[in-house]
Amino acid sequence: MLDALPEHRRDEAREALTAAFGLKRVERLHPVAGGASGALTYRVEAGGRAYLMRLEPPRDVMRDPDRGYACMRIAAEAGVAPPVRHLDPGSRIAIMDFIEARPLAEFPGGPAALARAQGELIARLQRTQVFPPLMDYPDLLAGMLDYLRTCGRYRPELFAPHAEALARIREAYPWDAAALVSSHNDPNPGNFIFDGTRLWLVDWETAFRNDPLADVAILADNPAVPPAAGEALVEAWLGRAPDRALLARLTLMRLMTRLYYGALMLSVGAAAHDPQDDLTALTPAELQAAAAEGRLKVGPLETLVVVGKTTLARFLSGLAEPGVDEALAIARSDSPRAAL
Repeated sequence: MLDALPEHRRDEAREALTAAFGLKRVERLHPVAGGASGALTYRVEAGGRAYLMRLEPPRDVMRDPDRGYACMRIAAEAGVAPPVRHLDPGSRIAIMDFIEARPLAEFPGGPAALARAQGELIARLQRTQVFPPLMDYPDLLAGMLDYLRTCGRYRPELFAPHAEALARIREAYPWDAAALVSSHNDPNPGNFIFDGTRLWLVDWETAFRNDPLADVAILADNPAVPPAAGEALVEAWLGRAPDRALLARLTLMRLMTRLYYGALMLSVGAAAHDPQDDLTALTPAELQAAAAEGRLKVGPLETLVVVGKTTLARFLSGLAEPGVDEALAIARSDSPRAAL
């Protein structure tokens, strides 16, 4: 039965399954498709029920099982993540209930209702015991740019405009370390599971305490989310209509999350190419067309680099979008907690 697992992880998996159910109760185990995290995922059937076992990749700065599993447990206890059956940071193995997923497109009420449910789930997450820290988000972004400048895979000066833009945002954004909340930090559509009745959030390896707007900004900045759905998302999360101060901070946080995703993708994908002299990027429309036509495959590191370049280009172009200068001015003049 464990032959489906890599040989070097079988002993750890055997111990995890024994601790969770007793190995003799496991009736079936087979791999299932995972996301972009690099984790190996398996459906486990035991005692007439289905579970998901995740074998995480080696730990790094962003993916620390001690922190990620602590976050997952808090989220599961709050009913945001699926119930957890076994967590072992040492072996990097987690076992949780298997949720039979339905397409998000089937969510009753369409995009606006889905956005409201996502906003409510994020609000529920933020009411939990606060997650362990990693570092302040602006410091993390600056560190990611430093890595890209020094990793030897890109010309260092390519990232000067991004560092200058981040400095402008940091100077204006009213960071309040005392107001940080539990944050998933990657609530992309692939990390929401609809079971036919409700939503769940999964994949907690990049979770840590963060600004309350981080998860909201990631969801609202999805190009596939219609403006009306984005407004419904924010109102459902906040519990009321946002004021101009909060909208200004949301505008700036959306830019910071673009920088986060772009820098992360280029960092992870750096090993897939020779040193590069430019960051020439596809437009979002060109990227979407390449994916739709099958010219851009999900999974390869080269794809991460292509998407990362487009995302970094969106970060820079976003500084010139209407309303950003006003958002900078409003954020600079408001107190950190004025709108929350």
